[in-house]
Formats: sequence, structure tokens, C-alpha cells
Amino acid sequence: MPRTILPHAVPTNIAEPIARAVARTGVTPNGITALGLVGNLVAAWLAADGRWLAAGLVMLAGSGLDLLDGALARATGRATRFGAIFDAVLDRYSEAAVLFGLLFYFEERDALWQVGLCYVPLAGSVLVSLVRARAEIDGLQLREGLFTRAERVVLTALALIAGHWWAEAVTVALWILAVLSSATALQRVYYTWKLSRGRDA
Repeated sequence: MPRTILPHAVPTNIAEPIARAVARTGVTPNGITALGLVGNLVAAWLAADGRWLAAGLVMLAGSGLDLLDGALARATGRATRFGAIFDAVLDRYSEAAVLFGLLFYFEERDALWQVGLCYVPLAGSVLVSLVRARAEIDGLQLREGLFTRAERVVLTALALIAGHWWAEAVTVALWILAVLSSATALQRVYYTWKLSRGRDA
């Protein structure tokens, strides 16, 4: 079984030249991380306003910066523990922002069950990260998870883009996010149990 569906890093031969070029501008890795959050906040505002095509494109651009900040940190020798934590926290805010933008859109239109549906992927995304973080506190290396942030971001952005032509695409994506993010959290709990069982023995 694959550890993830999508690759979670840009190949080094692509990432490093881009990182070196960005480094010459003086932008810091944490600055890139912050710009990614700003992009997702703009995407959230566009989603709330019903401009889903623009929201999806901006979300892809903003979230794409998440692939660059780590490469920039390594290229400039600025990789720090705080930077990793800062990146993880802003990732959660970015994901939550877009979901709250959709929640606002549906609430304005009295689509109450879609409003409730927006909460489930949010809870699932937090739990997926929480299980990994808690496992790593106990020294367990956990990378498995078929529907982690990369998969959730790509699905949400593509659904927003498709929603420009087919409005139900976003609702369908929310159902998929709800089911698969929750399933991935449980998958990680299972892997943690397997790893901890061997260590406890």
C-alpha cells in the first residue's frame, strides 16, 4: 500500500534552483510560509463570495508556496525547528480559512447541511496532523496517510475550479474530504498502534 497518494515534495533538481533564485530576493522561508497563508486567506474570501474559479486558482498558488519554504530553508541554511512548527501551524490556518469561506458561502444561502458538512473535513484535517504529532512526541516516525494535506488541498482547489461550471462539485468534494480525512486519521491511529505495540513489547 502506498504511503501517500501524491508526492509531498518537489524533486530536488527542480526545487533547489527555484529556492536559490528566491533566496537572492532576500525573502525568508518564514516569509514564504506567511505569503502562503495570505494567498489562502484571499482564496477563502473569493470562495465566500462565490467566485470559485478564482478561489481555486489562488488556493493552488498559495498552497504551492508550501512546497518552496522548506527548500528555501535548506538552500539558505535557515532550517529551524521553529520554522517547521510555524509552517505546520499556518498550514492548518490556511486549510481552515478556505473551509470557513465555503461555510460562509453556504450559510448565506441557508444551505445548512452543507454548512455542517464543512466542519467534518476541518476536524479530520486537525486529527490527521494531531495523531502524527502525538506519535512523534513518543519517538514514533509516522509518515503513512493516504489523504493528508497535499491531497486535501488539491481536491479542494480542483473542486472550486470545477464549481465554476458545476456547482455541485464543491459539495461532492466536501463529502470526499469528510470521509477520507476521517479515515486517514483512523489509519494513522492504527499505524501508531502497530508501531507502539512493537516498542512496548
